[in-house]
Order: sequence, then structure tokens, then C-alpha cells
Amino acid sequence: MIVTPDPLWAGVLCAAVAAVGGLAVPRVIGLLPEPGSDDDAEPQAASVVAAEPVPGAPPPPAAPAPADPPDPDKVPYAELARAPRLGLWCALVAAVAAGVMGASRGWQPDLPVWTFLAVAGVAMGYVDWRTRLLPVRLVVPSYVVVGLLLLCAFAVERDTDQLVGALLAWAGVFAVFFVLWFIYPRGLGYGDVRLSGLIGMALGWLGWSAVLVGTYAGFLLGAVIGGVLALMRVVDRRGYPFGPFMLVGVVLGVLADGSHLPWL
Repeated sequence: MIVTPDPLWAGVLCAAVAAVGGLAVPRVIGLLPEPGSDDDAEPQAASVVAAEPVPGAPPPPAAPAPADPPDPDKVPYAELARAPRLGLWCALVAAVAAGVMGASRGWQPDLPVWTFLAVAGVAMGYVDWRTRLLPVRLVVPSYVVVGLLLLCAFAVERDTDQLVGALLAWAGVFAVFFVLWFIYPRGLGYGDVRLSGLIGMALGWLGWSAVLVGTYAGFLLGAVIGGVLALMRVVDRRGYPFGPFMLVGVVLGVLADGSHLPWL
């Protein structure tokens, strides 16, 4: 008889891996380029000498408009990364999130997806909470990592329905958030729209119930907890980060999908 390991040990493994990843979060944040910077841009000449106009020649092209100045109120990423004991806090939060999701899933081939999202989510949530920005350099690479991890899980499971569900949820959740942003851009940042596709893709692997619970929980937590924090003057009632609530919704979406936890 084959003895299946206790699902709780899957949570322990995920928590241990996520804790190690959480310790590296401050270093990752410190390496992020500031908004508006372009690391790949060619250096520009300090000055341009105007040439004599040539009769009959077309006028020279207009000089490109200068880039928008950075937000003076934004805390630099390097300063965020130097917060006291940030690595320990990130390790703790990532370990708890990954441990809960891992124990809920049991020994499934998609465990690396939730472990990675726990670590990446801590980094995204912390930066968004402090700056109200979700850096492209964190969100976009996460698409690649989650996509590759889901393909690895598909290679084990060979369940086409799960893969198709992930792709459809990716497109569907992104479309819903994009419409909301397009209708009222002041109520939702485009960084949240970009993050929504990642969340939809991951939860779509589990099924539409996980997608609905995860996305709805994000909106509900954002409205209720965000409203309470605004009344307590912890956040600005005219606009507060929504990304952290979306990421908590991921954990709840995973728990909603056939949990192995005895108390759920």
C-alpha cells in the first residue's frame, strides 16, 4: 500500500521555501528602476548645434518632449528596501501565505505556483502599499514564471481543461479590470489591471469558483478594510492601494478550491 504524505507537510515545505525567498525581497526591491527611468536608452548629447537651413529641404524633426518628472512624493525603492527588518517581515508573511495555500492544495504539481506568488505577492504588496505603484519589473516577469510553472504542472497532470481554464481566466479577468479602468481610471490604476491577468491565470488553473472567490474577495476586502482604514486616516480616502487586497484574494481563492485543511 502506498502511503500518501500528510497534506500539511506540503504546507510546511512551501512555507520554508517562501521564507527563504522572502528574505531576498528587500534586495529585489532595491534593484527596481524608478518610474520613468529607461535603462536601455542611449545617452543623449548635451547640446545640439543648429545647422544652416537648406533651401527646399524639409524642416528638421522636432526635439522629443522631455520625460515627465518623477513624483516628488514617491519613496525611492532603495529607501523602501532599507526598512528595518523588512526581510524578516517579508519572510514571515510569505511563509504564512505559502504555507496556508500549500497545505490547502496538498501534494499537487502546482505547489510551486503558489509558493512563488506568495513571495512575489509580498514584494508587490509592500511596494504598492508604500508607493501606490505596482512596478512593471515585478508584475511582467511574474507572468513568465507563473506561466512556465503552470506548463510544468500541465506536463505532470496532462489536464487540458486546467490549462484552458487558466488561459480563459487570464483573458477574462484582465478584460473586466481593463473595462473598469477604462470607465473610471481614477478608481483603479493600470498596475492593478496588469496584476489582474496574473491572478486570473493562476486561479483559473484551479477553476472558475477559485477565480470568482479570489477576485470578488479582493474587491470586498478593498472596499471594507480600505474604507475602515480611510476612516481611521491610515490611508487617503481619495485613493489607496488596491493591489494588496487583490493578492490576499488569491489566498482566499485557493482556499475556496477543495481545501485539504481540516478546519475548512
